[in-house]
This record gives sequence, C-alpha cells and structure tokens, in this order.
Amino acid sequence: MSQPVLKLEGLKKHFESTSGGIFNKKKGVVKAVDGVDLEIFPGETVGLVGESGSGKTTVGRTVLKLYEPTEGKIIFEGNDITGLTRKQMKPLRSQMQMIFQDPFASLNPRQTVGALIGATFEIQKITPPGGVEAEIARLMERVGLNPEHVNRYPHEFSGGQRQRIGVARAIALKPKLIVADEPVSALDVSIQAQVVNLLDDLQQEFNLSYLFVAHDLSVVQHISDKVIVMYLGKVMEQANKIDLFRSPRHPYTKALLSAVPVPDPIKGRARERIILEGDLPSPMNPPAGCVFNTRCWKVQDKCRIEVPELLQIAPGQSLACHFPEPAVPAI
Repeated sequence: MSQPVLKLEGLKKHFESTSGGIFNKKKGVVKAVDGVDLEIFPGETVGLVGESGSGKTTVGRTVLKLYEPTEGKIIFEGNDITGLTRKQMKPLRSQMQMIFQDPFASLNPRQTVGALIGATFEIQKITPPGGVEAEIARLMERVGLNPEHVNRYPHEFSGGQRQRIGVARAIALKPKLIVADEPVSALDVSIQAQVVNLLDDLQQEFNLSYLFVAHDLSVVQHISDKVIVMYLGKVMEQANKIDLFRSPRHPYTKALLSAVPVPDPIKGRARERIILEGDLPSPMNPPAGCVFNTRCWKVQDKCRIEVPELLQIAPGQSLACHFPEPAVPAI
C-alpha cells in the first residue's frame, strides 16, 4: 500500500478561555480536539462529521497549521510537520490547500477574480507554463466559470460561482491535499450537487486527497471513501462509507444517520427516528467517562466513569463505545 498523504497521531488542540476585561483572567481550557488519529491516502476522501461544536473544523484548520496543535503529530507525505514555523511551512502551502465554508467571506471584495486566483502564483513565486494570465483563464474554465469574467469582483457572482472561484484558487498549484470545510453548506441544494460533482471530477483528474468536513451526511455519503464521526473533540466511530451507513455501531452515529432524509416517504415513515435529548456539553467542562453519556439512551454506570478506547472491531472499522449497537448482518 502507498504511503498516506496525511497522518494524524493523537492530535489535540486546546484553547485557553479568558474572562476578558482588564484582568483577562484564565477561566479554563476548551478541549476543541482531544486526540484524533486518521490517515488519508492519495486519491482518497475522508469525511469528518458531527454536530456543530464537535471539533471537526478545528481538526481541518490544525492539519494546515492555521492553528498550532497542542499535542500529537501531523505527518504530511512521511514528514513530521508538527513543529514547523510559518516560514518553514510556506513551501508546503502549495501542496496543502483549503476550501472555506463561506465563499464570500473568504474572497477579498476589493480584488478581481483574476487577482484572487493569481495571488497563489505570486505568493509562491511560481510562473506556470504559458504565463499566469493564461493559467488563470484555464483554471476558470476548468471549474465552470467564464474566463471573460476575469476582471469582475466577487459580489458580481452568485454563491455557487464564488465557491467555484475558491475551488480554482485551491487547485491552482496542483496540491496533494485539500481540506474542504463545509464547502457546500452555504449553497442552495440545487447548486450543492454541481460543486460536489466538480470536486469529484477534479479528484479523478489530479489524484487529490480530501479531508471533507461536513454536517450533511447525505453529501458525505456521496463523496467520501471513509467517514470519521466526532463528538465533543473525540472520535466516536470511523469506518469505510459502506459499513458506516449500512451498520452504524455507535449510538451517536446511529442517531445522526436516523436524521438523514430518505427519498422514499414510505421507508422514511418506517424508519426509527432517534431524538437526542439535551444539548452538546461545554468542551470546557466535558462529562467524565464517555463524553456522550449525558445524551446516550444506552448509558450505564460504566459509561459515566470509564473513558472508552477507540478500538478496531472489524477490518477498517473502529469504535469508542462500551455498549455498541449490534452489527447488521450483510445481505
């Protein structure tokens, strides 16, 4: 098997919380990401899912060292980049890119589309074959934009077109890894499929690896090869897409999947809908034992005391639960 493009070992990212004001006293530590292991191989998409506040976006930003990790290792193409400075990271930026959730907020409104895409070549001091202008036109056409609109500003484009600009900017330097942070959640449903299909096509063309952060499980099911489910900074379950969607073993995963809309209304009515009670606990003060124990319908005394380890229960499937759901027999 080939070497993973990205490997995380025990990744943690904690933020200090302060009271603000004159004295700015430290209130505690927010454990946004509390021990994540994953591997992404060339041409593979790993979906990272969970509710808001689960830590999935923080994982994505820490992978690219937009946040400095608190503990653990980030290994990119076999090299440990955890301790690299901003200056040392600059040459690697061309190989690790990000597509942001809000395409309008991530684009400078004072720059034209041509300047936004061209900035990637300027920053890395790279001149593509044929020149920068020709490459910008080629990239715009590749992502479905009219190259004649190169001098337009972001506000002159629709939301879907703005996200295409973000995609063009991300692929400009032919990276190995792209972290896509909820890239379609701000778009209309009719446009979401177009952007997801574009990402799929680009992956086939350039052998890209994606870390696809999302809360929409139907999108994750379409694009991902493997899925990692997070809750309160911890990994609850990870498995290949087929196994996870066919037979979710963690109660939290089962609850998430029960909320995914079903096209067939008859099947939808017959399916059990699991409503989780209560809200996500504070990451500053997580529950003892299993972090999901305050909302789990299968909770027992052991869950409130002992933290479950993430253990492999089948080839390619790992789980952190003392009392998992039974496996669904293969058809």
